[in-house]
Amino acid sequence: WELLGAMGQLNDLILPAPSAIGYAIVQLYFVTGKIWWHFFVTMFEAVAGFAIGAGIGVTLAIVAGLNPTFRRYIAPYVVVVQVTPLIAVAPLMIAWFGFGWSSKIAIAALVCFFAPFVNTLTGLLNVDQDAEEMFRSLGATKRQVFWKLMLPSSIPIIIAGLKTAMALALIGAVVGEFISASEGVGILMQRASFALNIAESIAVLLSMALMGIILYTAMEILDDRIVFWRRDARMQAVSRRRAAAWR
Repeated sequence: WELLGAMGQLNDLILPAPSAIGYAIVQLYFVTGKIWWHFFVTMFEAVAGFAIGAGIGVTLAIVAGLNPTFRRYIAPYVVVVQVTPLIAVAPLMIAWFGFGWSSKIAIAALVCFFAPFVNTLTGLLNVDQDAEEMFRSLGATKRQVFWKLMLPSSIPIIIAGLKTAMALALIGAVVGEFISASEGVGILMQRASFALNIAESIAVLLSMALMGIILYTAMEILDDRIVFWRRDARMQAVSRRRAAAWR
């Protein structure tokens, strides 16, 4: 790829050489440093949208899991939210919440709502029947069944939904920035593309990938800390720590 660029066989308006992209990265991060603020803005929008969307999704799923009547009534609305194209909803969000950060956070929350809802509800409704029967036979209350059985057994699938939601939140924030924004990596990439600076566009695109990796890694660390019993090394470490505390 680099050799073809050096030989003049590449069109810089279509595919710049890797060295040109590397130079653009150095310019963005270390010379002008103009990407740092946009990087922070998009990360904040994605994380805030994730927190709101996932929080609402998990909460509604818990209520729906415990209340069959509520579950029957809310299910059609959740499906409508999921099947509605994001690109069609984004202009409405911007009209309702303005051109600042709020609309991007709202879009991110909307797009990442479904995965935590479905995963949480699925986990709560697929509790081991024998374990639940044992809890009932021992006189456990509904509160105890929920906190000691339903929620712990659902945590792995809930975390899986949260991982998906985190990636979707970043997509939602960037899509909102593409439509209307003055800050964020989405608008930075759009400006570079309009200026036909393809090397900088690809550099910003790689920055978006880096953001996704950072967010996903954070969720992996959370998974490792919370669902520790699925990994032998973590299980043994937690067991030793708790044994030492007990002694």
